[in-house]
Amino acid sequence: MTATIELRNPRTGQSDGTILPTTVDELTDAAQRLRTSQPAWSALGVDGRADALRRWKDACNVRRESIIAALANDTGRMRESIQEFEAFVGSIERWASLAPKLLAENRRFTSTLGFIDIDKNFRPYQLAGIISPWNFPLILSTIDMLPAVMAGSAVLLKPSEVTPRFVSPLRDALNEVPELASVFEIVLGNGTVGAQMIPLVDLVCFTGSVPTGRKVGAAAAAQFIPAFLELGGKDPAIVLAGADLDHASNALLWGATSNAGQACQSIERIYVEASVHDEFVELLSRKAARIGLCYPTYDRPGLGPIIAERQIQTIENQLADALDKGAVIQTGSSEVEHHGGGAWVRVTVLTAMTHDMDMMREETFGPFLPVMAFSDVDQAVKLANDSPFGLSAAVFAASSDEAEAVARRLDVGAVSVNDATLTALVWEGEKHSFKSSGLGGSRMGPASLFRFLRSQALLIKTDPSVHDPWWYPAEEPRR
Repeated sequence: MTATIELRNPRTGQSDGTILPTTVDELTDAAQRLRTSQPAWSALGVDGRADALRRWKDACNVRRESIIAALANDTGRMRESIQEFEAFVGSIERWASLAPKLLAENRRFTSTLGFIDIDKNFRPYQLAGIISPWNFPLILSTIDMLPAVMAGSAVLLKPSEVTPRFVSPLRDALNEVPELASVFEIVLGNGTVGAQMIPLVDLVCFTGSVPTGRKVGAAAAAQFIPAFLELGGKDPAIVLAGADLDHASNALLWGATSNAGQACQSIERIYVEASVHDEFVELLSRKAARIGLCYPTYDRPGLGPIIAERQIQTIENQLADALDKGAVIQTGSSEVEHHGGGAWVRVTVLTAMTHDMDMMREETFGPFLPVMAFSDVDQAVKLANDSPFGLSAAVFAASSDEAEAVARRLDVGAVSVNDATLTALVWEGEKHSFKSSGLGGSRMGPASLFRFLRSQALLIKTDPSVHDPWWYPAEEPRR
């Protein structure tokens, strides 16, 4: 018998529910149902699919409060849960509006031979598998699902077992749109369920850690199916001497502490030109000290709790390692704080950092702003690129041109110029992550849709007067 999974409330540290993992037989049955329904979904056409998505959006808006409440119970934070819901319904409308335009583009052209036209036809992958993380449960569950269904695919989704409470009200809304419900199923469970999904689907999208992403990629390769992996980050920020330090400190404070730093694109290390290092640190520390904890109630301003229990040990280990190696806390937490059963970390600014510290090398997922000085631009670029991660970055300078020149030298998929973490605000920025931060096509922008479509070329002969194959002789040879 499959064991139930306890659900931990991040604000209290207590179990407040359970889920029963989906069995292999249930997974297999779900995949077969989705495959059976997918042709009819594809046959609706892109406008019919857009109409179904909009009706789902309406049903979700009716259940807005219950979905947000479930997200808040999942994550222990309210403000971000409201923002997450609004981003989700906005994404539905965006894809419902954009996909018909993208798929209506004329892709017929004449080949170099002149008498052959090529018509580029698209065929959706029948069944996409999506495995999503716990830090933004709703938006990261649907960031791949929405373009997949608009492309005409069916979707089997497994959200994180850490944050599955939002699934119930989301399913209630889904059930009001039967044609969409027939091609979108949500299964529950831990990594074992995710691994069991992969042989059942035609492609897989995964968001999560690098170690797990490597396993997903290997399993997909064994099945000879595409894998689209959005993995960890250790995002650097570079602050040049001419930058507006007041603006830079505001932007980096937000970029490093939004959702208590529990975001893949969080700023996790800051490099500041030596001539303005002390001024920047003083400004940043003064602002950081004003930010408290969102405790004991949701309506208080400040940071929410650490969501996943396993992340607490990572934070404790990295902080202890940095302090043992000489790091200095300018403001914030010297250890993880425990209030009401939950685990909390204050906004923490550290200096005297070095690259032999785990906090400068490994993903932290906490509200830390470790700062290092650099002497010139070449050193700043070298430090920023000295990482196994290549997700995104930020550069601040006196002008956009100066910042862009540095940004183009960074080995990352996206760079925010004179701001931080703009990838959380702008969806159009198509990118490919560098190094171990990702694999496969961009999940951002219009390109995201085409990951779920196979390209088929129709080679159409347009001039019947051209003799059949030119390698075949037009006349019989003389004897």
